[in-house]
Amino acid sequence: MQKLYFQKTVVRWSDLDANRHLANSSFSNFTSYARIAFLRDFGVTMKDLGQLQMGPAILHEQFSYFKEAYEGEEIYITVEIDGMSDDGMIYSFLHNLYREDGTHLCQSKLVGVWFSLTDRKMKAPPTALLEGLKKSIANREVKVLSKSDLKNLPAFPQNIDPSFFKQL
Repeated sequence: MQKLYFQKTVVRWSDLDANRHLANSSFSNFTSYARIAFLRDFGVTMKDLGQLQMGPAILHEQFSYFKEAYEGEEIYITVEIDGMSDDGMIYSFLHNLYREDGTHLCQSKLVGVWFSLTDRKMKAPPTALLEGLKKSIANREVKVLSKSDLKNLPAFPQNIDPSFFKQL
């Protein structure tokens, strides 16, 4: 069985909200921090992404909150790729956040794509980058994603007539 990947952090005063517990936005920042560390540890560095003019783009992210976290507590953030398209362009991540005593604080699921910063559209990552990502899922089954999975996301843009704003 493959060891579960995690990053550890400490809740800082600046991570709190008006109720003096971990703010919703901080949960998102913690999962992003852990995801970037995960990518780096599997061979996908920010320098590489800059040279490739590519980046990860999140299309949908969902959080389920279970317990509060407070200033000074150590938080453990797990990172798993739980789905990926054959070409690696589409991916899904699963994160769980825990206290040091094992208390489950939150779960996050997200779907994203690799994005060309020059073409401004989805793009499959190069083979070297994809090989690094596949190392993280070696000996595990993950859902095979396709563009049809993107069509099943819970929301789509619905533009409105701009004259609406002039009425306000």
